[in-house]
Amino acid sequence: MRMPTLPNTPAGEVVFSVRGVTKVYRMGEVEVQALRGITLDLYSGEFVVILGPSGSGKSTLLNILGGLDRATAGTVRYRGADLTHAGDRQLTEYRRYHAGFVFQFYNLIPSLTARENVAAVTEIARSPMKPEEALSMVGLGERLDHFPSQLSGGEQQRVAIARAIAKRPAVLLCDEPTGALDSATGIVVLEALAGVNRGLKTTTAVITHNAGIAMMADRVVRMSDGHITGVEQNPYPRQPRELTW
Repeated sequence: MRMPTLPNTPAGEVVFSVRGVTKVYRMGEVEVQALRGITLDLYSGEFVVILGPSGSGKSTLLNILGGLDRATAGTVRYRGADLTHAGDRQLTEYRRYHAGFVFQFYNLIPSLTARENVAAVTEIARSPMKPEEALSMVGLGERLDHFPSQLSGGEQQRVAIARAIAKRPAVLLCDEPTGALDSATGIVVLEALAGVNRGLKTTTAVITHNAGIAMMADRVVRMSDGHITGVEQNPYPRQPRELTW
């Protein structure tokens, strides 16, 4: 399978098509069903919050969308390309060129400055931003040459976001990006993600257990026990500064 070229995607185009996806983890003779027949579409440029308690399957779903894990059954298509049956080489290409990731923990290289942490990713991208541009997008234009130890937790997370977006990914997948932060700092990080979504038109999926974050989404996908229990359209997404935690 060859991943398709990425033209500018018209609004409303299906980016991810997930059909009947299950995921079973086997630990010895014990089977754990993490996902139970998930069907979902994600669209170009939208901001989606996947909401649910711990153990609901949110991270498993995100990992499958990101090509970090494989479904046990069902299909996942990314702009028509079948991720379900892609080989390791194709998934590596997909992750490298098409998807950006932000996790709860920042995973910055301590010996590199903010600029250098971002540059480490741009060196393997096809048409990357300059590190300075990516850091400016998340409000860190004045902190380019600071090391992680000189940055607050929220600033480190924004460096991680800049690192993820510097390769101009079509999709940005965020797993509890504010989970290690206090509420005020978390709002700043959410503002950065919302700005990236608006500025780059990147399809953005944020998983969380925090219901307050749902108010900023175009759509909210609710999960419980490996099922999608509801999908809600938010006609008036609120800015992060207005969120209650």
